[in-house]
This record gives sequence, structure tokens and C-alpha cells, in this order.
Amino acid sequence: MPTSELTFRTATVADIPGLVELVESAYRGDSSRAGWTTEADLLEGQRTDPDGVAAVVRNEAGRLLIAERDGELIACCQLEHRGDHAYFGMFAVRPTLQGGGLGKTIIAEAERTALAAWGTREMRMTVIRQREELIAWYERRGYRRTGELSPFPYGDERFGIPQRADLEFELLVKPLG
Repeated sequence: MPTSELTFRTATVADIPGLVELVESAYRGDSSRAGWTTEADLLEGQRTDPDGVAAVVRNEAGRLLIAERDGELIACCQLEHRGDHAYFGMFAVRPTLQGGGLGKTIIAEAERTALAAWGTREMRMTVIRQREELIAWYERRGYRRTGELSPFPYGDERFGIPQRADLEFELLVKPLG
């Protein structure tokens, strides 16, 4: 049972190792199977690495938002200002805490932050189109499938080792404000 409220802050370089561990635990390997967001059946290998997380942390057009409870890193998400919209990515919730409403709170804070910081009127994200359960979760949060697809970066193991040949990303959008 949590003993304090959820707090949010922008990640710093010192947070990178913990963020890599969090993202990996939420999406890859056996630890990810404790939650429902695992990609372990679609992709093996890494989801991210210290360089990838560092690039997000250092990006002046965005921020990596951290959620903590009792001083423990429990969730994160990337926000990037891209002109007329904000991009939402690198969303991870500790697997043992998934399914309890924490993700809804995190995404609501991300949307509030993007609107307040940049005045953007739309949030966009890309999701592997084969992740129907995850896409349905985003649709319940007001995101809409666009049908706009982009290729998975096959051959670039920084993003994982695909276990099937038909992976693609679909663009999801939501109006803000």
C-alpha cells in the first residue's frame, strides 16, 4: 500500500540507469510478464539503452517525465514538443504496479504537462499495430487510430530483435485542451 502521493519531475542524467532498468522491465524479458504491457512475444533483445534514454533526457525540445512514490521510480514517459503537437513515448510503468490505474494518472499528467508547457492542442504517439490490447487501452483514454502506418526499424537491434516479419507502428492522436 502506498504511503505517500505520486510525485512528478523531469528526469536528469543521474536518473538514466534507473530509467533504462524501468523501461526494460516493462517491455522485455520475463520480468515484463508480471504486467500486461510486455512486448516479449513480439520482440527480444533490448527496448532501449543508456544512450537512447540520455538522448531523450538531454533533448531541449522535450522532457522525460518521471513518476515517483516514496522516492521510488515507478513510471516514466517521454514528451517532445514538435510544433503543432506533442509526441508521447517511452511510456513505462513498473510491471508489478500495472493494472491498478497508475497508467491513467501518468498519461493524464503527460497531457496536462504538454498543454501547459507548450500549448499544444494534440498529443501523438506510435504503437506497434499488433498490440491490439494496448491500442484499445489508449482508445479508452481518447486516442484515435489514424490508419497511418510506419515501418518497424528491422535490422537495428537498438530497438529489439523482431520475432515476426510484419511489425509496423500506427499513429494514434488525441486532441488536448
